[in-house]
Order: sequence, then C-alpha cells, then structure tokens
Amino acid sequence: MSDSRSVDASGVRKRETGGWARTLGAIIERTQSDAGPIVRKCELSCGDRVIVRTRNSVYSLYVLGDDTYAVSGGWFERDGCGSPALVTVNGCTYGGSVIRHDVVGGPGMFLEFGNNVLTTRIQDVRIVRRDEASGSGPSLPC
Repeated sequence: MSDSRSVDASGVRKRETGGWARTLGAIIERTQSDAGPIVRKCELSCGDRVIVRTRNSVYSLYVLGDDTYAVSGGWFERDGCGSPALVTVNGCTYGGSVIRHDVVGGPGMFLEFGNNVLTTRIQDVRIVRRDEASGSGPSLPC
C-alpha cells in the first residue's frame, strides 16, 4: 500500500482522496521563481524610483523616506487627486487578505497604497537608483 501523504520532487502531494495537490512551500517557491524579483522596502533608499507596471497602468513611486512615496500614474492620474500624491505603501498581496508589509512590488502581486488604492496584478517592477535617475522627478528632501 502506498503512502497517501507522499510528496514528489516538484512538491506535489497525493491527497487521501486520491487526487494530487501542491504543498504551500512548492506554490511559494514556484511563484517566486516564475514571477521574477520582489522589491522589498528595505532595499530602497531615499531618492530611488520604483516603476510598477500593472495589467492596466504604470505607477512611478519616488522614495521619500519614512515609508512615504511620491506616486504618479495609474489611479492617481485618473482620479485627479493631484500627481504626484504623497502616500504610504501598505504592502502587496497575491490577491487574498494576507498582505506582505515589507514588499513594494513583485510580478503577480497586487500593490496596496496607504489610501487603500489596490492596483491590478503587477506585471513588472523596476528600480531606478537615485544616482542613475540624473535628477528626474520631484524635489527630494534627502
């Protein structure tokens, strides 16, 4: 008799009911390797710019420090609330209620701003370091 809880090399576990299911560890590993790099808040310095391309929009986030960003593009342009808008970033989700507060963006994730604006699924994230930006963007206090 075979073990109904066996796991194969790709992290797929056989269910007791006879079907197969991926383990949580395998799902996370696959999502991170397929999607691309995740940008964490701790990797950013004052003056860096993060470009986030979602399914429907492009956002530009200038890091101001103290978890504050000058954000333009996407909802902030369409809503007419003034661009760039000064907001915080709550973090990112994979579409559920669990939020990663340490993350600014990653492919496959949804970015949530401090004003509760939630983006569509992120397609791509790029960091432009302050020394590479050559003075483009808002006047920065750092």
